[in-house]
Amino acid sequence: MNQRTMKQVKHIIWDWNGTLFDDAWLNIEIINRLLAQRGLPLTDEARYGEEFGFPVAAYYQHLGFDFSKEPFPVLAQEYTAQYDRLRYQCDLRPGARQVLATLAARGYTHSLLSAYEQSRLEEMVAYTRLHGQFSALVGISDVLAGGKIAQGKRFLDARGGGSTGYVMIGDTVHDYEVAAALGIACILIPSGHCSRARLTACNAEVVDSVEDLLALDIEHLNLDLLT
Repeated sequence: MNQRTMKQVKHIIWDWNGTLFDDAWLNIEIINRLLAQRGLPLTDEARYGEEFGFPVAAYYQHLGFDFSKEPFPVLAQEYTAQYDRLRYQCDLRPGARQVLATLAARGYTHSLLSAYEQSRLEEMVAYTRLHGQFSALVGISDVLAGGKIAQGKRFLDARGGGSTGYVMIGDTVHDYEVAAALGIACILIPSGHCSRARLTACNAEVVDSVEDLLALDIEHLNLDLLT
């Protein structure tokens, strides 16, 4: 086990959905619409937080969707069409804009690493007027939300390789899995996509809100990271 401090971190890799963009409630709403249309049991905020994960296809199977009748890509397209229509009802999480600006003023640079389709990620970052905050926006090439470990590795390789000087900030167990695969530190924020209990079980720092990031003892905070 290796340890680093935030003082050594120079670049923050942010997750988008849930971490900076407050959309867990919308995910639950749309999933319940799909479930209801198929006569399947609905989920709720507590159950969703305990069960949601990546790859999203596995989560859908857990909910009872039958891929022999409806292949997951068909369901994903249906979900995406509804999300695209309703996503403008969502907003940034409280304090997100200020936290990004404050951390930038403290000398940290930012990028986004997301399991959101690339063009949609770019569109929503521009819509929320945050595009100037990030040196890179890294999404995926489809709407299947399979995960983002490979994209994260390519991102670090493009920056010269190595894991020194990075921290991942996300809101799901998968964000921790990504950080571990990249060999970088991780901070997790409960947002509804994963319960706090699930995040606390990860080997990562957990804070209750985006705004709480500014209260961390940045110079002395020890962040465990897997190598």
